[in-house]
Amino acid sequence: MRSGVRLAVDVGSVRIGVASCDPDGVLASPLATVRRGSGDVSEIARLAAERGAIEIVVGLPTSLSGRDGQAAALARGFAGRLAAAVGPIPVRLVDERFTTVLADAALARGGRSSRERRAVIDQAAAATLLQGVLDAERRTGSPVGELACPGTDRAVTDDRR
Repeated sequence: MRSGVRLAVDVGSVRIGVASCDPDGVLASPLATVRRGSGDVSEIARLAAERGAIEIVVGLPTSLSGRDGQAAALARGFAGRLAAAVGPIPVRLVDERFTTVLADAALARGGRSSRERRAVIDQAAAATLLQGVLDAERRTGSPVGELACPGTDRAVTDDRR
């Protein structure tokens, strides 16, 4: 398991949830919600620099069949712009199916109302995504996901997977 802080990003149409982990890569925690639009990439780049992140994970919302739809295309485009802004920090795309559902259920179990959950659901989904990434890397010894290609909506092959 690599040591170092990682960020996870859950890109929504209105808000972007951001989570981070401790330097040992053990526990993911909600960090911030960034308004989607002008300045969103630079704000996430600032958060990454401020925390000395070694990697940023962007959730890839694939369909249940595993195919990319419109939301996945938007996430890939965002990841490409982010990779261009934060290079040489790697940006990885990771399947995020069910993270929002799991995060919402956990917040509901914690007693949060629907209105209260709406304000933090993106952060919680990013934390759920990041915790899964950390756990998977601990099990396999390898980074999870596919590297985003800076400035594009493509991913590059990563033969470390």
